[in-house]
Amino acid sequence: MGRKKKIRRNKKTTKRRIRISRSFLIPFILTLSLAVVTGLLILAACQWVLEPARQVQSVTKPVERPAPEDETADAPLQGEEADEEQDKYQAELNDPEYMAQNNICYREAGEPGSATLLFAGDILFDDHYAIMKHLQSGGGIDQGIAPELIREMERADVMMLNNEFAYSDRGTPLEGKQFTFRARPETVSYLNDMGVDIVSLANNHAYDYGEEALLDTLDTLQEAGITAIGAGRNLSEARRPAYYIVDDLKIAFITATQIERLDNPDTRGATDVSAGVFRCWDGENLLETVREAKKNCDFVVVYVHWGTENVDTLDWAQLKQAPEVIAAGADLVIGDHPHCLQPIGVIQGVPVIYSLGNFWFNSKTLDTGMVKVVINQDGIVRYQFIPCLQSDCRTVRLEGEEKKRVLDYMRSISEGVQIDEEGYVTW
Repeated sequence: MGRKKKIRRNKKTTKRRIRISRSFLIPFILTLSLAVVTGLLILAACQWVLEPARQVQSVTKPVERPAPEDETADAPLQGEEADEEQDKYQAELNDPEYMAQNNICYREAGEPGSATLLFAGDILFDDHYAIMKHLQSGGGIDQGIAPELIREMERADVMMLNNEFAYSDRGTPLEGKQFTFRARPETVSYLNDMGVDIVSLANNHAYDYGEEALLDTLDTLQEAGITAIGAGRNLSEARRPAYYIVDDLKIAFITATQIERLDNPDTRGATDVSAGVFRCWDGENLLETVREAKKNCDFVVVYVHWGTENVDTLDWAQLKQAPEVIAAGADLVIGDHPHCLQPIGVIQGVPVIYSLGNFWFNSKTLDTGMVKVVINQDGIVRYQFIPCLQSDCRTVRLEGEEKKRVLDYMRSISEGVQIDEEGYVTW
């Protein structure tokens, strides 16, 4: 009996525990449900509060520019991706209309991070003079200019010389002028064969056959892809610099002429309403042009037609104007007109060669040369005078004893510079 009672007692205890558990279960479930619902409501509220912050964050996060539909559209450098270093001129390179309006050209650098500039003196293609008669007897450009010089000219990023004549079949010689020069327009192809990029027309022979022939000259050079500076249809065009962007460098080329220092010169100076050359006997227009160009580029070249013919002595006008153009912002000064070599000097750290002489002009035997300048963002890296000889209608690069002879001569007439055995100039 005792055992049975115990069993019954256990059953009653179990039932009571079950009833007690059930009495607590319902409130517990209700409380838990309420807690879950409350938690969900709080979570939803937090999401609602945080969502604007996420939206602000998504707006302020940098957005990558989408690629253009045409992947080559933003590649102005002949389909090649531009280097980061070129970013400062990328807007100009991307705007062909702007480049054309502002006389800007692009050249791929032969040596990354720098630009190689090459300069020579006077050339003449008139049929009535010895150079053309020599070429017309047979052969190509290498009959007039040695192949090693052609290679040097072609390798330069920008090559410039003085074009001392008009390209035209029109016009009449200026009355009373002793020497007048004009060439057939098709002879402009020799400039392409030589690797010439820029010619100066700021000289005393570009206007020899009058305005018609000068205008033909401008058109002929443009059609040949040669940049012409120093003459124009009006003064604004005649004084306008040419700009070349090479790698990350923008270089201005400016040219003007002092020659025919008369109130009424044979070679007409351009005016606001008439064609002519850019004259700088009164130098203020030239200085203003240099100052303005300096604001728009990294390096300014000034190429001036000046001096006294056939002497290596500098005249007072050269000595006066060279410091002025340098003070205005010129980084390099090149001279021509005297038909012979003149000294290399330096003014305020800027090198000046006062005359490069004839480069390929006639049959006379004359020492001449070219100047090769390598520049980078810091300025001039290398400056080299390359000795040459014009003789019997042909120009060659000198070597050996003849090279040494010309370099010795340049040392003897040049002050304030050192010229080594390879023609490299330091100061």
